[in-house]
Amino acid sequence: MTYTDEVPYRDNLQLVSRLGKADLLAEPVQELVECGAEAVAYLCTACSIVDGVAGERALREAMLAYGAQRALTTSGAVTDALRAVGARRLAVVHPYQEPVDRLLAAYLSASGFDVAALTGLGLAAVEDVYAVEEQQVMDAVIRGDDRRADAVFISCTTLPTYDALPRLEERLGKPVISANQATAWALLDAVGEPAHGPHQ
Repeated sequence: MTYTDEVPYRDNLQLVSRLGKADLLAEPVQELVECGAEAVAYLCTACSIVDGVAGERALREAMLAYGAQRALTTSGAVTDALRAVGARRLAVVHPYQEPVDRLLAAYLSASGFDVAALTGLGLAAVEDVYAVEEQQVMDAVIRGDDRRADAVFISCTTLPTYDALPRLEERLGKPVISANQATAWALLDAVGEPAHGPHQ
């Protein structure tokens, strides 16, 4: 199977379990390397946490073996970003079905964080994530925040979060880190470039 083939699945766990295997990364990583990429990121939170901390490390090692100069995953970038803002106890908002949500909490716990709250968007099907609007994400974050949490993490690279982040931080009074934001920070850092996003 190549990365352009459709991955068959019946549920969220089956999908991310298949997409979280390193063998699917060979072709796309090699294509990016041939285009001159200085750093390569696997942009999917769930696919990079499904096999735990060891699985995340294996994905990075595979990307390096396939020729990437620097390799990272969204889940690894997220833990780095959360540590950078001094987070220890998290409120987590996500679009996943069970048991992927529990695997996310387990990954964060194994990475040294205390998950104080785990809030789903309540989507009926995997495909519904593509129709989520920014206001739905904001409502879920406000609903899912926990006063014990010193940061909020919004998981899933498909969710629209960029413009919502500064507004959420102002309202909640704490850092709000999204999967895409953390990955962008990590990629920029990997190639020695500063981030310039307004209010980010």
